[in-house]
Amino acid sequence: MKRLARVRAGRDQRTPVTALFWRICLLNGVVFTLGTLILALSPATVSARLRLTEVPVLVIGLAVMLTANALALRTSLAPLDELVTAMRRVDPPRRAVRFDRRASGDFHRLIETFNAMLDRLEAERSAAGATALAAQEGERQRIARELHDEIGQSLTVALLRLKRVVDRAPEELRDEVTDAQETVRGCLDEVRGIASRLRPDVLDDLGLHSAVTALCHEFTRSAGISVHREVDPSISRLDPAVELVCYRIAQESLTNVLRHSGADQVSLRLAGHADSVVLRVHDNGCGGVVTEGAGIRGMRERAMLVDATLTITTSEDAGTTVELVVPVHREAHVGEPV
Repeated sequence: MKRLARVRAGRDQRTPVTALFWRICLLNGVVFTLGTLILALSPATVSARLRLTEVPVLVIGLAVMLTANALALRTSLAPLDELVTAMRRVDPPRRAVRFDRRASGDFHRLIETFNAMLDRLEAERSAAGATALAAQEGERQRIARELHDEIGQSLTVALLRLKRVVDRAPEELRDEVTDAQETVRGCLDEVRGIASRLRPDVLDDLGLHSAVTALCHEFTRSAGISVHREVDPSISRLDPAVELVCYRIAQESLTNVLRHSGADQVSLRLAGHADSVVLRVHDNGCGGVVTEGAGIRGMRERAMLVDATLTITTSEDAGTTVELVVPVHREAHVGEPV
């Protein structure tokens, strides 16, 4: 059975090449047969010794046959050119457009194999990306927990001890101890902020609506850039993977605004539809993104994990817009693992 399967697989692999060979042979045979019939039935004749007056007839006949042959081959091989164009458009971070098998003529098996190859590559890439991102999120969660539980508690103990030292310190040292106390308090706030950005508890506890709202408030507080927020309150709890992707892309978009755009206004809109959730982040910055860095590539990889479409439009006079459209197939139960 295995040998029979290998033989069939070999035949399937040779089928496109064999079909192409016989098609070219058939086209050439038809063209030259028609040319021969036309010359045979036409009044033109060729002497045993070629005359100068007969040369134009032969040249014209040859030119007609070659032209007809070229046109027939060009029409027959056109799907190959389209297939090459489709191959050149394949970009790993983006979902490739499938080739239309119905318009492929005799190359339908080749086109079908190409589309199947794209399916396998994207499935492997999605699985690998999901594994890597799951490991990344797990590591973020572990670090956030350690920051909150270990370092956060140690800094809290230090603050309590400094408070007792302030109460007992002599007057000439009280200001210095108070400054140290404020420094430790600032470190504690920073540690809590880092832990929250690494893995927001509000996303797991209250869902995407509350997490995005808290993200916008934190961004405005830390960056000093106003965010006009529109979050659809009717959005219910989604699949945890979808919520995490939406949150991370919103987070990365706001981070890019702060780092690169020079904007002073940002609008964030999260809307729910019957079969999709749309996240749109727009800024009034300089725009003109030419090359995509690691942040944008990461957003595209995350979007592919949930079969979403990520579109980034940018111009120097209209800022940058990031739009994520996530198909929603079902609602997940609260607490379902990612």
